[in-house]
Amino acid sequence: MSKPALLPLHQALKKSFQSVENNQKVWRSVLADCSPLMVSLGNLAEQSRALSNVQISNTPLRDFPDLEEKLRFKLSLATDTVLGKLHDKMSSLQSVRDSISNQVSAVFQLYEQQADSLDLLAVTERSATAPSVSDMLEWLQDAERHYRQQFLRRKTLLQTLRPDDLSLLESAPKRWKSLESATAEDHITDTLCKVSFFIESQ
Repeated sequence: MSKPALLPLHQALKKSFQSVENNQKVWRSVLADCSPLMVSLGNLAEQSRALSNVQISNTPLRDFPDLEEKLRFKLSLATDTVLGKLHDKMSSLQSVRDSISNQVSAVFQLYEQQADSLDLLAVTERSATAPSVSDMLEWLQDAERHYRQQFLRRKTLLQTLRPDDLSLLESAPKRWKSLESATAEDHITDTLCKVSFFIESQ
Protein backbone atom coordinates (compact mmCIF):
# COMPACT_ATOMS: atom_id res chain seq x y z
CA MET A 1 0.00 0.00 0.00
CA SER A 2 2.95 2.33 0.67
CA LYS A 3 4.13 2.85 -2.93
CA PRO A 4 0.89 4.34 -4.38
CA ALA A 5 0.59 6.59 -1.32
CA LEU A 6 4.15 7.83 -1.86
CA LEU A 7 3.48 9.08 -5.38
CA PRO A 8 1.31 12.12 -4.55
CA LEU A 9 3.57 12.86 -1.60
CA HIS A 10 6.67 12.85 -3.82
CA GLN A 11 4.90 15.17 -6.29
CA ALA A 12 4.01 17.57 -3.47
CA LEU A 13 7.57 17.47 -2.11
CA LYS A 14 8.99 18.29 -5.56
CA LYS A 15 6.60 21.22 -5.88
CA SER A 16 7.60 22.50 -2.45
CA PHE A 17 11.32 22.35 -3.10
CA GLN A 18 10.83 24.12 -6.43
CA SER A 19 8.92 26.79 -4.55
CA VAL A 20 11.76 27.12 -2.00
CA GLU A 21 14.30 27.40 -4.83
CA ASN A 22 12.36 30.11 -6.69
CA ASN A 23 11.55 32.00 -3.52
CA GLN A 24 15.14 31.88 -2.29
CA LYS A 25 16.17 33.76 -5.46
CA VAL A 26 13.45 36.36 -4.90
CA TRP A 27 14.44 36.71 -1.23
CA ARG A 28 18.11 37.27 -2.06
CA SER A 29 17.24 39.78 -4.76
CA VAL A 30 14.97 41.78 -2.40
CA LEU A 31 17.63 41.79 0.35
CA ALA A 32 20.20 42.99 -2.20
CA ASP A 33 17.85 45.92 -2.95
CA CYS A 34 17.47 46.66 0.76
CA SER A 35 21.19 47.06 1.51
CA PRO A 36 21.72 50.39 -0.33
CA LEU A 37 18.42 51.70 1.10
CA MET A 38 19.64 50.94 4.62
CA VAL A 39 22.95 52.71 3.90
CA SER A 40 20.98 55.74 2.60
CA LEU A 41 18.96 55.77 5.81
CA GLY A 42 22.12 55.88 7.91
CA ASN A 43 23.61 58.63 5.74
CA LEU A 44 20.48 60.77 5.94
CA ALA A 45 20.48 60.43 9.73
CA GLU A 46 24.14 61.55 9.84
CA GLN A 47 23.33 64.55 7.65
CA SER A 48 20.41 65.47 9.92
CA ARG A 49 22.67 65.24 12.96
CA ALA A 50 25.33 67.35 11.25
CA LEU A 51 22.70 69.95 10.42
CA SER A 52 21.63 70.08 14.08
CA ASN A 53 25.25 70.56 15.17
CA VAL A 54 25.90 73.49 12.84
CA GLN A 55 24.86 77.00 13.80
CA ILE A 56 23.95 78.29 10.34
CA SER A 57 23.49 81.76 11.80
CA ASN A 58 27.26 81.76 12.54
CA THR A 59 28.23 80.87 8.95
CA PRO A 60 28.17 82.79 5.63
CA LEU A 61 24.99 80.83 4.86
CA ARG A 62 23.08 82.99 7.38
CA ASP A 63 22.18 85.31 4.47
CA PHE A 64 19.84 82.60 3.13
CA PRO A 65 16.62 82.83 5.11
CA ASP A 66 14.89 79.59 6.07
CA LEU A 67 17.87 77.58 4.80
CA GLU A 68 18.03 75.30 7.85
CA GLU A 69 14.28 74.71 7.74
CA LYS A 70 14.41 73.89 4.03
CA LEU A 71 17.35 71.51 4.46
CA ARG A 72 15.65 69.81 7.40
CA PHE A 73 12.45 69.41 5.39
CA LYS A 74 14.40 67.96 2.45
CA LEU A 75 16.20 65.45 4.68
CA SER A 76 12.95 64.49 6.39
CA LEU A 77 11.26 63.94 3.03
CA ALA A 78 14.17 61.81 1.78
CA THR A 79 14.10 59.73 4.99
CA ASP A 80 10.35 59.13 4.62
CA THR A 81 10.86 58.09 0.98
CA VAL A 82 13.57 55.54 1.90
CA LEU A 83 11.49 54.14 4.78
CA GLY A 84 8.55 53.83 2.38
CA LYS A 85 10.68 51.87 -0.09
CA LEU A 86 11.90 49.58 2.69
CA HIS A 87 8.32 48.89 3.77
CA ASP A 88 7.50 47.98 0.14
CA LYS A 89 10.43 45.55 0.17
CA MET A 90 9.06 44.00 3.36
CA SER A 91 5.85 43.22 1.46
CA SER A 92 7.94 41.26 -1.05
CA LEU A 93 9.71 39.39 1.76
CA GLN A 94 6.33 38.65 3.33
CA SER A 95 5.14 37.15 0.01
CA VAL A 96 8.17 34.84 0.00
CA ARG A 97 7.52 33.79 3.59
CA ASP A 98 3.81 33.16 2.88
CA SER A 99 4.49 31.25 -0.31
CA ILE A 100 6.95 28.88 1.40
CA SER A 101 4.71 28.48 4.48
CA ASN A 102 1.69 27.61 2.34
CA GLN A 103 3.62 25.04 0.31
CA VAL A 104 5.13 23.38 3.37
CA SER A 105 1.84 23.25 5.23
CA ALA A 106 0.16 21.69 2.15
CA VAL A 107 2.81 18.93 2.09
CA PHE A 108 2.37 18.20 5.80
CA GLN A 109 -1.40 18.11 5.38
CA LEU A 110 -1.02 15.58 2.56
CA TYR A 111 1.46 13.55 4.61
CA GLU A 112 -1.01 13.38 7.50
CA GLN A 113 -3.78 12.24 5.12
CA GLN A 114 -1.50 9.49 3.73
CA ALA A 115 0.14 8.55 7.06
CA ASP A 116 -2.05 5.46 7.60
CA SER A 117 -1.03 4.06 4.21
CA LEU A 118 2.70 4.64 4.78
CA ASP A 119 4.85 2.25 6.75
CA LEU A 120 8.04 3.36 8.50
CA LEU A 121 10.28 1.92 5.78
CA ALA A 122 8.50 3.91 3.05
CA VAL A 123 9.03 7.14 4.98
CA THR A 124 12.67 6.54 5.95
CA GLU A 125 13.98 4.74 2.87
CA ARG A 126 16.52 6.59 0.69
CA SER A 127 17.41 5.79 -2.90
CA ALA A 128 20.19 6.86 -5.29
CA THR A 129 18.07 9.73 -6.60
CA ALA A 130 15.74 10.50 -3.70
CA PRO A 131 16.36 11.35 -0.06
CA SER A 132 13.89 9.86 2.41
CA VAL A 133 10.47 11.45 2.88
CA SER A 134 11.24 12.08 6.55
CA ASP A 135 14.49 13.91 5.65
CA MET A 136 12.75 16.04 3.06
CA LEU A 137 9.91 16.97 5.41
CA GLU A 138 12.48 18.03 8.01
CA TRP A 139 14.42 20.13 5.45
CA LEU A 140 11.24 21.88 4.36
CA GLN A 141 10.40 22.66 7.97
CA ASP A 142 13.90 24.11 8.49
CA ALA A 143 13.54 26.33 5.41
CA GLU A 144 10.07 27.50 6.44
CA ARG A 145 11.30 28.32 9.96
CA HIS A 146 14.32 30.22 8.63
CA TYR A 147 12.29 32.53 6.37
CA ARG A 148 9.60 33.03 9.01
CA GLN A 149 12.16 34.07 11.65
CA GLN A 150 14.14 36.22 9.21
CA PHE A 151 11.03 38.07 8.10
CA LEU A 152 9.90 38.66 11.69
CA ARG A 153 13.30 40.01 12.79
CA ARG A 154 13.58 42.37 9.83
CA LYS A 155 9.99 43.56 10.21
CA THR A 156 10.55 44.21 13.93
CA LEU A 157 13.70 46.20 13.17
CA LEU A 158 11.89 48.38 10.62
CA GLN A 159 9.01 48.97 13.02
CA THR A 160 11.40 50.44 15.60
CA LEU A 161 12.67 53.09 13.16
CA ARG A 162 11.31 56.60 13.54
CA PRO A 163 12.28 59.47 11.21
CA ASP A 164 13.01 61.67 14.26
CA ASP A 165 15.16 59.10 16.14
CA LEU A 166 18.57 59.71 14.57
CA SER A 167 20.46 57.23 16.79
CA LEU A 168 18.22 54.37 15.69
CA LEU A 169 18.45 55.41 12.03
CA GLU A 170 22.25 55.69 12.20
CA SER A 171 22.63 52.21 13.71
CA ALA A 172 19.99 50.65 11.40
CA PRO A 173 22.37 49.56 8.56
CA LYS A 174 24.64 47.68 11.02
CA ARG A 175 21.71 46.07 12.82
CA TRP A 176 20.11 45.06 9.51
CA LYS A 177 23.36 43.46 8.36
CA SER A 178 23.73 41.62 11.67
CA LEU A 179 20.44 39.80 10.95
CA GLU A 180 22.02 37.99 7.98
CA SER A 181 22.19 34.27 8.53
CA ALA A 182 24.66 32.95 5.97
CA THR A 183 24.81 29.52 7.62
CA ALA A 184 21.06 28.98 7.35
CA GLU A 185 21.03 30.22 3.74
CA ASP A 186 23.94 27.89 2.86
CA HIS A 187 22.08 25.04 4.54
CA ILE A 188 19.04 25.68 2.32
CA THR A 189 21.27 25.83 -0.79
CA ASP A 190 22.86 22.50 0.24
CA THR A 191 19.40 21.02 0.71
CA LEU A 192 18.38 22.14 -2.79
CA CYS A 193 21.50 20.41 -4.15
CA LYS A 194 20.57 17.22 -2.27
CA VAL A 195 17.10 17.16 -3.81
CA SER A 196 18.07 18.31 -7.34
CA PHE A 197 18.06 14.76 -8.80
CA PHE A 198 14.82 14.02 -7.01
CA ILE A 199 13.14 17.18 -8.40
CA GLU A 200 14.21 16.32 -11.96
CA SER A 201 13.24 12.64 -11.75
CA GLN A 202 9.88 11.61 -13.16
